[in-house]
Amino acid sequence: MNQKRALFAIKTILWVSALSPGVYLVSSLLRGSLGVNPVEKLTLWTGMTALVLLLCSLAITPIRRISGWNLLIKLRRPLGLFAFFYASAHFVIWFAFYNIFDFGYMWADILERRFITAGMAALFVMLPLALTSTRWAIRKLGKRWSVLHRGAYLAGILGVLHYFWLVKADTRLPSLFAVVLIGLLGFRAALQSQVLQPGKRQRGRH
Repeated sequence: MNQKRALFAIKTILWVSALSPGVYLVSSLLRGSLGVNPVEKLTLWTGMTALVLLLCSLAITPIRRISGWNLLIKLRRPLGLFAFFYASAHFVIWFAFYNIFDFGYMWADILERRFITAGMAALFVMLPLALTSTRWAIRKLGKRWSVLHRGAYLAGILGVLHYFWLVKADTRLPSLFAVVLIGLLGFRAALQSQVLQPGKRQRGRH
């Protein structure tokens, strides 16, 4: 299998996998099979899917470095955009059904409940990342694009905090997300130190 076919196959799997939760939720909602509290299930599933996809996008670089399969870098942008799509759906559901499209209720919710604060902050961090995910933006921003898109790690931290503070009793799943995120941040820190190390040695010679 050549690289183009491999990339097409992987992208197809990504699109099918990323769209499946949305298709399931919409079809279940139309059939009325989301249980006694469909809004809660819609909120939980969209938020969970957004967080999983965001962490998957952050995992692309470590997997690519370890495997040496550079084609994987092509998956990072679509994963990030799908994460933003589900995060936006998560917000719309919360704003529509929990705050009845009332900005006053929404603002009070943001100020009074820390998990809402963290969730909204994560969405605001993801917004400029989604808006600058075009090829034009990459060319226009140059090196600044990479710096801006490091905000994905901040969005990940805020997303995990949002989930962790939401759960009151059983914190096993948000703790698992936290462990994964810490591993990704650790890999990023190690990678950054490797990039900076040669420069430090070179400066020491002068």
